[in-house]
Amino acid sequence: MIYPHTKLPKVGTTIFSVMSQMAAEHNAINLSQGFPDFDGPSALLEAVGRYIAQGANQYAPMTGVPALREQIAQKVALLYGREVSVDHEITVTSGATEALFAAIAAVVRADDEVIIFDPAYDSYEPAIELNGAKAVRLQLQAPDFRVNWDEVSAHITDKTRLIILNSPHNPTGTTLDADDLERLAELVEGTDILLLGDEVYEHIVFDNAPHHSLLTHAQLYERSFVVSSFGKTYHTTGWKVGYCVAPPALSVELRKVHQYLTFSTSTPMQLALADIMRDEPQHVSELPAFYQHKRDLFCDLIQPSRFKFTPTSGTYFQCVDYSAISDLPDVEFCKWLIEKAGVAAIPVSVFCKAPPDIRLVRFCFAKSDETLRAAAERICAI
Repeated sequence: MIYPHTKLPKVGTTIFSVMSQMAAEHNAINLSQGFPDFDGPSALLEAVGRYIAQGANQYAPMTGVPALREQIAQKVALLYGREVSVDHEITVTSGATEALFAAIAAVVRADDEVIIFDPAYDSYEPAIELNGAKAVRLQLQAPDFRVNWDEVSAHITDKTRLIILNSPHNPTGTTLDADDLERLAELVEGTDILLLGDEVYEHIVFDNAPHHSLLTHAQLYERSFVVSSFGKTYHTTGWKVGYCVAPPALSVELRKVHQYLTFSTSTPMQLALADIMRDEPQHVSELPAFYQHKRDLFCDLIQPSRFKFTPTSGTYFQCVDYSAISDLPDVEFCKWLIEKAGVAAIPVSVFCKAPPDIRLVRFCFAKSDETLRAAAERICAI
């Protein structure tokens, strides 16, 4: 048996797979992994079958089917006021994670530094390390988890190649505001630092707040890759369809990686997504209220519990403090929660280089109301 020298010695099986498997083994209600337990719009699902039957089953263009890229361009113009080229600034990818990896691989070089913010989505650091660079992890401080721009400034060096921003933020649900974008613009002005905006929850922002995308800021967009996800927006995470909007010069580099990573993405799914964007444009404007109902329902139901929390500002995740319940480390607490309470959550420490100052776990409320009620009953019984 030959055992290769691992390029990712710190990486094991993702916590999402571990917790979902445990949930299945213990017949627990799975509020851990971030996927809905309901389907996307019926017209979308029917369109996929129709396109398959019509023979749209071969490779799509490497950059994405034109109809879908046209709809993306229209959405970007309508929501963010930015005119982007269908041919030169939009690339459809096999999920947002592929777009994130392709962007990092396209521009990050050996010995570069990439600033990320803990808690950080777990795909960032492996992609950085695979490309020979170093992740500089800055801890967002509880309870508000806002970016400390003075700290960012102190960690920018001549090796800083990229800053990754996730808003709305997984797992904490915080969002960047207009002042954040201005501070960021001040920090990167006159540098060659690039930006990667992970904006997959762009349409899940609550309490009538806008989503402050990097696309809205001219000075930031000229150095940005902006990534989004159809899976999050249309309740179809298993389709793994995302996209990246970036200026032409950055898109050229992203596509050099993308074409040898996946080349193209499912043709019938792309065509169906183009149709739903054209025929039901109101879907994205209705999504915040759809998920705010679920957030409010879940938070109201678990309010009597011993968990402490502030309702999330965005995403379909709710972080809760369990310090009044247990002194267990969060990974062990999540295992206990599955085995004893029958509910699965995600420990927040897995998103961090060092454990956070408070004991936090993350619940996903992208579930049917019935599922949320059943989970809340178990949570309140702890």
